[in-house]
Amino acid sequence: MDSAGTWQKSWHKVATGVAVSTLLGVALGAIGPFGSYFNAILPVRIAYWVACLWIGWLAFGIGVPFLSAWAGRRALPVWLWAPPAIAILAVLPAMASRILALRLWPMIARVSWLEWYGQCLLLSALVTLGMLWRTRPLERGAIPGTPPDIEPDPASADPRDRLPAHLGRDIRCLQMEDHYVRVHTAHGSALVLMSLSQAITGLKDVEGVQTHRSWWVARSAITGMVEDGRNLRLRLDGGLEAPVSRARVGLLRDAGWLASAAV
Repeated sequence: MDSAGTWQKSWHKVATGVAVSTLLGVALGAIGPFGSYFNAILPVRIAYWVACLWIGWLAFGIGVPFLSAWAGRRALPVWLWAPPAIAILAVLPAMASRILALRLWPMIARVSWLEWYGQCLLLSALVTLGMLWRTRPLERGAIPGTPPDIEPDPASADPRDRLPAHLGRDIRCLQMEDHYVRVHTAHGSALVLMSLSQAITGLKDVEGVQTHRSWWVARSAITGMVEDGRNLRLRLDGGLEAPVSRARVGLLRDAGWLASAAV
């Protein structure tokens, strides 16, 4: 069940990336930017731009999340790692698009490699900024009503220290999302950049259990149990429901968690 859920989530991301790249490629093929409108018929332009965007997604869709997680574990600021990462990742789509364009339109040779790379670098920087903005963790300074003079501690091993003050420290559960952990409290939730295992270690003073590959639950937050065929979920304060993997049902039952949840 855990592996199936992980693979399903991964394939969903792949399918989404390919679909978005394809749609953008079709749109760019119809528009014909950078002079491509005068260089080929519509099907050829669409095929060219779709191929270029697939290659770009392969480089940045995989590279940026990986490097972001790597930098987060080392507390490296974005301004330090992102510029060199963009410069390196842009090499692959620049070379591939250039080679493909030369085969389709030999007159492209009058555009220098440096100029071609510069154009790809600019587009890559814009795409990367969008990806980093979409996947950014929820930080204190971005939350309306949060005191600006109180800052979280991004280096703390305790996920509670990374939360906005208005969320409090009463943890209900942890939920893994990509390279982040969504921390649910009695007053809402926020994303913190750490692995689920790191967050669980930071909450060693809280009685809780990992119910699923992607979930950890505080015992005090459990209000009931939901059975749906062979699937089992724990009902939590606030209406949340945490899945329980089949491999952990026996462990929770032996520990008395399911008996108390059924009361």
